[in-house]
Order: sequence, then structure tokens, then C-alpha cells
Amino acid sequence: MHPSASSSGTDDVPQEEPLDVLIVGAGLSGIGAASALQRGCPGKRYAILEARDAIGGTWDLFRYPGIRSDSDMYTLGYAFRPWLDAKAIADGPAILDYVRSTAREHGIEPHIRYGHKVIGASWCSKQALWTVQARLNSGETRMLRARFLYLCSGYYSYDEAYRPRFEGEDGFAGRIVQPQFWPEDLDYAGRQVVVVGSGATAVTVVPAMTDRASHVTMLQRSPTYVVARPSRYRFAHRMRRLFPERLAYALTRWRVIGESMFLYWLARSKPQLVKQKIIEMAGQQLGSPEAAAAHFTPGYKPWDQRVCVVPDGDLFEAIRSGRASVVTDHIARFTRNGILLQSGRELAADLVVMATGLTLKLFGGATLVVDGRVIDPSRAMSYKGMMLSGVPNCALAFGYTNASWTLKADLTAAWVCRLLRHMDARGQAIAVAHRDPSVPEAPFLDFNSGYVERARHLLPKQGARKPWQVYQNYLRDLLTIRVGRIDDGVLRLGSKGGMP
Repeated sequence: MHPSASSSGTDDVPQEEPLDVLIVGAGLSGIGAASALQRGCPGKRYAILEARDAIGGTWDLFRYPGIRSDSDMYTLGYAFRPWLDAKAIADGPAILDYVRSTAREHGIEPHIRYGHKVIGASWCSKQALWTVQARLNSGETRMLRARFLYLCSGYYSYDEAYRPRFEGEDGFAGRIVQPQFWPEDLDYAGRQVVVVGSGATAVTVVPAMTDRASHVTMLQRSPTYVVARPSRYRFAHRMRRLFPERLAYALTRWRVIGESMFLYWLARSKPQLVKQKIIEMAGQQLGSPEAAAAHFTPGYKPWDQRVCVVPDGDLFEAIRSGRASVVTDHIARFTRNGILLQSGRELAADLVVMATGLTLKLFGGATLVVDGRVIDPSRAMSYKGMMLSGVPNCALAFGYTNASWTLKADLTAAWVCRLLRHMDARGQAIAVAHRDPSVPEAPFLDFNSGYVERARHLLPKQGARKPWQVYQNYLRDLLTIRVGRIDDGVLRLGSKGGMP
């Protein structure tokens, strides 16, 4: 169910004063958005709707062994709050504590309404208001009104992960689990474990489970680029010895951004050179160039899919020690005692972990309606990677594919504050970008990871030129967001009563 056009009418809306901003999601993006709003627009009334009963989003949901960041915390952390932990690649509990302590220290917690799952939002141009429908844990629904809707609910489903089915699963004597729904009672001590997958989750779970499992096998259909990085960043520690906390953090953050941008540019401009170097480093870590050639040599260019990072080379060390192994093959079927591969080999298994990917879901599964018209995201075009064409007064937090998510989320939050101040100064109530039919469209994400390919038909488009083009470039976005014109001739601004 979603709010119909009539739900924007006065008969169906609550009588409480509309909020200035309604944020959806109390994860890393939502807490960052709230903090930016408090600093940049201190007079705005806002609330955060969180479907679950806790702060943290991904970092509260995922509980699988070894859960950690897949990028450094100097850029995954907020620009306004230094990351002070010794480890640059942090574990899930440390990140969760960072997000929760940010909410607590910045006075954000009282603004969060837990157990409110947004199932629909309806915009009325006459009133210049969103009416948001949330389902509570009790099953009842609640309506809230807001002048601006800020979607920070991420891009994947919390309720469903990608889970291919295989012949023979019903006859398997062991247990099959998914990392996203890790059972609290799961005891894998002394078990033969097979982890199906080769992405960020798989390369995290495999070394983490070797502490108790008798052996862990990573079963992959095809290899992924895997790079070892130190879990502690020596430059950061030097800066903290020399400079005050915030300056040291800023210097470290900018160095990491610069290094990451250079390495990405190098990978895209000289893919064969970078591919050769990554494989060579994997061979050194494994102590076997042959193993790197067989199991860590992808058939695609670097950054066509995300490059996986393993802290201190823990995955390579686990393989080198014999506690873990990698098999590159396809599953033919499950057997009673394991998995039969297409090559004819059978892998013994007591436990199979399906680290097979995410299921993408925009807006947390909510339906958006604009003046009675249901919005189909796949027919919309992304404006600056932060709004959708034809959807007024609504921003979307969506991070980078080639860098930390928070870098773009922070920029988006700053731009939203600029937009709101601009509208207030001119007495404007509505901001909307209308799609230009003359602008050629392109896929929203220039990325061919499995979870993206499976959801290509659901995602909005980007355009071939600004401001419709989605740049995976922090510096370029920084200039656009900090000094680019709000009133750029594409974003239309107007008063309530009708769509500008």
C-alpha cells in the first residue's frame, strides 16, 4: 500500500505541525545527514524514521564473523568527527560504536523514531508537502508531513539477500546460512566450512572462520581482485603525534583521498599494468605465483567491479597456512555430505555459507507518489547524483562505487543544507529538476558487479552531461557542491501551489 493522491488532502493528514526535514534511516548516512542539518540549518525541525529498533543500519544488521569495513575509516568516517581508533580498517562493532556515539554526542538520538518503516510517501504541490506513511512494529500506520524528504536508507534490502538455489540442497545433511542473516546459535567449531562467493563478504568471512573451523574453503565461480593493506595507517599516527586531533584527521583524510583517486585513475588508464601488479602482489602474499594465476586473476579490468581489501593480508595468510583454501569452479549440485562441482570434484562440507551478494532496493522499498503519479525510478534521471528528475524536495544519499560511501554522503548532506538555505532566503517552497529529453541517458552505475547487473532495470539513469552525469570523483563533486550554483537553470525553484 502507498499513499494515494488523496492522502495529500487535509482529511487524511495529521494535525501536528509539518517537519522541515524528514530523514529516512538512522545508519551512517542518516546520522551524518542529521548532524549536517543541525550545523548548516540549525533552526530546522527534523525527525529520523528508522525501521529497526536501533541506530547503525548495516553495522547493526550484519553480525557475521569478521564483519568490518571494506575501506579505510579516515574516509568512511565523517569529515566532522575524527576517527581515533588505531585501526584504519575497522571491525563492525567499532564502526557501530562510532555511529551511535556520534548520534549521542550531537544530540541526534531524541529526533529518532524507531520501529517506523516507511512504506510510502506522497507529494502535494498545492501544499508543498510530503505526506509519509510509516508502518509501526505493532502493525498500525502513522502519517507524518514534511517539507523536505531526505532518503538515507541505503541501496539494498535488509529483508532479502541474493540467494541462488541449487539442485540437491534438500538432501544436504549439513546447514546452509547467509551472512546477512547470521544465526546467533551457530557453532562451527571443528566443522568443514565452504563459503560460496568471492566478494567483500566472502574474503572477510573466510579468514575469520578459520579460528574455530577445521578448514574453510572459498568456492568461487570466478576470481576477484584482492589487495592486502595494513590495518593501521602509519601516516595517521605520525600526524596525530605532530598536530592537534582535528588537523591530523583532516590531513590523513586528504592524503587517503588523494592516494585513492590516483590509484583509481591509474587502474582505469593503465588497466593491464595495474592488473599485472595486483596479481603479482597476490602471488607474493600467497608465496605462489601459480596460485595467484589460478584463483586471483579476474577476467575483467580493475574497478569494473569493486576491488576487495584484506587487512594485513589475512585471507592470504589463512590460505598460506593451510587453514583455508580457494577453489575456482561451478556448483553442479549439493550432495548429502557436501557440494559436487562441475569438474567432478566433491567438496566435503558440514556448513555452507552463501556469501552470494545483496539484493538492491531503492528508498527502502517505499513507493513515491508525486501529485498522484507513482514514480518509477528506472524512468527518472539522477540530478547531480543527489535528486531524481520529477521528484520535488527529495534528496537521496548514494555513495561512491570507487571510494568510501561516506565521502559522497557527506557532500550530499552539505548540498542539501545549501539548497534549504537558498530556498529560505528567496521564500521558495519547491525545488525540482525536470528531465531534459535531449540529454542522452547512461546506466546510473558504471559498474558490472553481480548485484548491480541484477538490479539494472530498477535503477535510475544518469545523463551524458552535467548536471545529470554521476561523477565518481570526489574533488569534482566537492567543487560542484561547495561553489556550484544552486539556481543553475536546471533545478527549478518556485512557491507552493504548483510545480515550477
